[in-house]
Amino acid sequence: MTKAIIWTKTYCPYCVNAKNLLKMKGIEYEERNIQEGTWTREQLLEAVPGARTVPQVFIDGELIGTYDQLKEYFKNES
Repeated sequence: MTKAIIWTKTYCPYCVNAKNLLKMKGIEYEERNIQEGTWTREQLLEAVPGARTVPQVFIDGELIGTYDQLKEYFKNES
């Protein structure tokens, strides 16, 4: 089964869109909010060095990137 990790911030519309797209595709995900909970910006930067925006999406361990890159990933999938 396909699994995703999505790094997010609170009140981020692109993060909401990315989560909705993953749901539409039937992909379970773990959300790592860097503003709430135990995940930090430093941990995000360890996972994605140089990341300047969220969301940052991984699918099955592969970095896909931002919401726009996630849309492109699914567009190229078919």
